[in-house]
Amino acid sequence: MNEPLLIKEIVTTILNKLLSLSTGDIENMVGLNARIQEVEMRLCLESNDILMLGIWGMGGIGKTTLAKAVYNKIRSQFEMCSFFENIGEDLAKKGLIRLQQKFLSQLLEEPNLNMKVLTSIKERLCSKKVLIVLDNVNDPLILKSLVGNQDWFGQGSRIILTTRDKRLLTSHGVFNIHEARRFSDEEAFEFLTHYSLKHELSIDDFMELSREVLGYAQGLPLALEVLGSFLFSMTREEWRNQLNKLKCTPNLKIQEILEISYDRLDDKEKNIFLDIACFFVGEDKDYVLEILDGCGFFSLSGIRALLDKSLITIYSNKLMMHDLIQEMGREIVCRQSLEEPGERSRLWFHEDIYDALKRNTASEKIEGILLNLSHLEETLDFTAQAFSRMSRLSDFNPKNLVELSMPYSHIQQLWKGIKVLEKLKFIDLSHSKYLIETPDFSRVTNLRRLVLEGCVSLRKVDSSLGDLKTFSFLNLKNCKMLKSLPSSTCDLKSLETLILSGCSKFKEFPENFGSLEMLMELYADEIGLTMLPSSFSFLRNLKVLSFSGCKGPPSTFWVLPRRISNPIGPILQPLSGLCSLVELNLSDCNLTDESNLSSLGSLSSLRILDLGRNGFVTLSSTISLLSNLMFLVLENCKRLQALPPVLPSSLIKLYVENCTSLKDFSNQVLKSLLQTWELQKHKLMVNFLALHAIIPGSRIPDWIRYQSSGSEIKAELPPNWFNSNFLAIALCFVSFPQSTSITFEVNASVYCTCSDNCPSFNIITSDVIYIITKLESDHLCLFGVPLPMLIDFSQMTHIKVSFELMSDDDDPIEIKRCGVGLVYNNNEDENHNNLPMIQFNPLPNQSTVVLEEIREGEPSGNGCSNNVDSSEEEENSEYHTADKEEEPNSTS
Repeated sequence: MNEPLLIKEIVTTILNKLLSLSTGDIENMVGLNARIQEVEMRLCLESNDILMLGIWGMGGIGKTTLAKAVYNKIRSQFEMCSFFENIGEDLAKKGLIRLQQKFLSQLLEEPNLNMKVLTSIKERLCSKKVLIVLDNVNDPLILKSLVGNQDWFGQGSRIILTTRDKRLLTSHGVFNIHEARRFSDEEAFEFLTHYSLKHELSIDDFMELSREVLGYAQGLPLALEVLGSFLFSMTREEWRNQLNKLKCTPNLKIQEILEISYDRLDDKEKNIFLDIACFFVGEDKDYVLEILDGCGFFSLSGIRALLDKSLITIYSNKLMMHDLIQEMGREIVCRQSLEEPGERSRLWFHEDIYDALKRNTASEKIEGILLNLSHLEETLDFTAQAFSRMSRLSDFNPKNLVELSMPYSHIQQLWKGIKVLEKLKFIDLSHSKYLIETPDFSRVTNLRRLVLEGCVSLRKVDSSLGDLKTFSFLNLKNCKMLKSLPSSTCDLKSLETLILSGCSKFKEFPENFGSLEMLMELYADEIGLTMLPSSFSFLRNLKVLSFSGCKGPPSTFWVLPRRISNPIGPILQPLSGLCSLVELNLSDCNLTDESNLSSLGSLSSLRILDLGRNGFVTLSSTISLLSNLMFLVLENCKRLQALPPVLPSSLIKLYVENCTSLKDFSNQVLKSLLQTWELQKHKLMVNFLALHAIIPGSRIPDWIRYQSSGSEIKAELPPNWFNSNFLAIALCFVSFPQSTSITFEVNASVYCTCSDNCPSFNIITSDVIYIITKLESDHLCLFGVPLPMLIDFSQMTHIKVSFELMSDDDDPIEIKRCGVGLVYNNNEDENHNNLPMIQFNPLPNQSTVVLEEIREGEPSGNGCSNNVDSSEEEENSEYHTADKEEEPNSTS
């Protein structure tokens, strides 16, 4: 037998076993084990198909580490395997022929492979089951020459490719792509703890340093590794000094690795990247595309290239960029002239801009300046001469101008006469407090957005605005001297959003205002409106309308003019024709019982209605006709004494905070609401609080039988409680959050147990409650919680409910009392089937809820509830037990 071959075989076998055993250490590498499993699932190792997989992501995110870990774990399953690290550099240094030679010789384990007799890769490997990793692929030639087609390799072969450029993969037909992701905060923190174990750091120092490093690295493993390797070995004074240095000088090692992706962009893509890094992070993608197209950058393909190279991401249509990537881009610009900012292509840092303008050092190299005048603490004095050398910026009438943004300027008039600015699409002159009138827009034919918010001296909007065919957004908020709009405004057939809030002298809309056929949002809070034009009802596409704070003389404005379509037809008001209206805000408008709001019942599409801070005593019964209404706000209606006997069955949230005159609310309204509640629609939604209401008062209604002080309660369920008529669990609590404006999260854990060995269920449900007014007393929160329909709860005999109530500052809010009940279909009550009839209540964070039931024939509201204090509960029994003399009949 050939002894050298035998030795080689033995060594290879032992090495494979050792490598396989070493993968146990993977579990100790933060987050890696889960990522390996994800890649293994994509590799489909049980299949004999030939498969290529891409691992794609930004530089320093751990693509190579992940690929190595997967390679070491699975390599023993293949006849031949090889990991080619940084193969892009090999191509650049060795050329294609030598790269192919290295590729084959490493796979075939023939170090002296003679290129003169080299047969094709396909011929040598087509019958072999191979595992190949090509790391850091940066050129399509690599893929074409080394792993051209799947039929080059034998059955069961796997080819793994790591790259920063997604297009290299897809252009080669590789669509099975794993996107490498950053560390989560928990993973990043765990990663740093490994460094802290090697050094003696106090807990306080470790926490402070970790917070700084985590904020800087933002989950990028490379940054965490680089910073952790040297910062944790320093004294407190040293690492604080280094962290301060990082704020103005990037770490070179991190910078060099990240910059590789930038170097592979073409010139126009580099310009797009630098513009985004310096000016447009967080901006709307479509808006940025308009700006960049005006610069001739072919922005759509450029943005695609940056996405494919992981240099940017898009979230909610906003252009986003990792802080270290943005820092890298800005550092590239700073290197254009280290000492003289005026010699750089882009200026965004206010001190650099001040320096260039004050000293007249700005040059022709400057292509863009971003100066936020709202941050100015002192007057910036400079002359027109400061712009004289900026040949790319100095002309105020450039043919490619797309956006003109001059907020907080001191101009009185933007320009005189007519300017031909056919590419100009956005003008922002907000908070220019000396601006008196708008210019002639007749030749600014493609203007889409005009923002004049806070222009407190503005008196006139030029009639030429009505000539604009693509104009869609007008913001005149807090233009306090503006009294009206020109009638030509109604010719804006593309206008979608109009903001007039805070225009306190604005008296009336143009008579033909209803001609704005595309208007979808109108915000006119706190304006001096005296009447609505009859054409207002023609705004058939209006979805959002807000007149909050439009008081006028008490009730006179909202006693809107009536017109009768026929002798017996309904009385209509201008609001009644708004057939698409989804949200209506009439809060704080001096509405009384004379305001004739019955016509609101015709707004069939309405989902949100805010009538808070008004003076009516009763609410029109036509509210029940709003079949799509989900949110009804009546907070601070202090004269309100009663609600309609029937509320819309679609209602899920009802706010009546500080309605101190409201009588018999819980017994009258919520019972009616439950009887018409369309809860069946939500039975599959476990984390959904189907309805909640907030009402003044500290007493839990008697029909919620099980009540307790504190935030947790337990109860024994009656027999046959879970039948076909069961709808939901009713929850409630009493609390008094004492803040002017509160956003708090309500979490409830409903834990059901059986008496035998059947599995238990724990249902977590949550909601967010917004209180925009300071509560004056205790309030009762009522919630309904549906149980998931796919789970059989019929064997459940006990229930425990816990509440948790947290403010937006993560501070716990005290829960004084809580209660629980069972909700059944109203037919039960009508048919006298003796089933519990219960209503539901709201859940707080950190609080507990208890079931409570009321059987037909038992008194309601006369103190028949079971009130159990925590101490009493512990002494008597772990569970509250329902009366069993009258058990509900099962209708299942």
